[in-house]
Amino acid sequence: MPTEHAIENAVSVFNIDSDDVKGRIIGREGRNIRALEGATGVEIIVDDTPEAIILSCFDPVRREIARLALHQLVTDGRIHPARIEEVVAKTKKSLNDEIIETGKRTCIDLGIHGLHPELLKMVGRMKFRSSYGQNLLQHSREVANLCATLASELGINPKIAKRAGLLHDIGKVPEDEPELPHALLGMKLAEKFGEKPDVCNAIGAHHDEIEMTNLISPIVQVCDSISGARPGARREIVESYIQRIKDLENLALDYKGVTKAYAIQAGRELRVMVESEKVSDQKADELSFEISQKIQTEMTYPGQVKITVIREKRAVSFAK
Repeated sequence: MPTEHAIENAVSVFNIDSDDVKGRIIGREGRNIRALEGATGVEIIVDDTPEAIILSCFDPVRREIARLALHQLVTDGRIHPARIEEVVAKTKKSLNDEIIETGKRTCIDLGIHGLHPELLKMVGRMKFRSSYGQNLLQHSREVANLCATLASELGINPKIAKRAGLLHDIGKVPEDEPELPHALLGMKLAEKFGEKPDVCNAIGAHHDEIEMTNLISPIVQVCDSISGARPGARREIVESYIQRIKDLENLALDYKGVTKAYAIQAGRELRVMVESEKVSDQKADELSFEISQKIQTEMTYPGQVKITVIREKRAVSFAK
């Protein structure tokens, strides 16, 4: 949904206890709201929405500054242009400190050393950005850890893979927004701040916009997909995930003698119950193989799906 995507990337809602606050935020002849918009660079929409003020801006950090500043002003109760400028300046400073701290803490947690201070800042800014409902910093940390694991399995340097995994989406959080795809912008920023060619290529190639020149690049691309495709990671993936589970069950129910089919373990296993009168033990073996082949040819899914056919003989008698 383009609308949903735009709203998620451009709007924050600030909740207030009572609508009286709205008048104080607007101020006499709108002077307070003008001062707030001027100091934060965020459009502040005060309309009929009950107990809420809408903050609109494409920069998530500026939105967060406006939200925190508004919170302090409303709690404090003193709202006038000079006070607004003072609170916004303090909020900007503390949020910048938090961004740098978040970047440093993330690198310490992941064991990544020697990142340029500007790149550290970008890692910190990821905390305030989400992509399709998935927090960008969480996603990047997840990709970094997956890259290190996969690289170790393949006998490739896990430290470089982890570094590339963490930085692969930095093109989504620059201060200014040039008209470049985020992968290429990220690669340019990594080059500018002294990252190794392997790391730069992995960032630029993770959406196939340039050619891959080393083995780190496909690892980053694969791990990015894994992190985004797991069930529940992203909003619109949830609908297609539920559909895939239904399709999996319906595919098994099409076979004769099948009474029930349950997809379990997030679609990684399919349990198929069959009628013992209609399906023999040998037929049950064949059935599990046939279903696995059909799933393989007709469906797309991450990983593998285990098919378990369960045939049980029930002997029922009545004592009268």
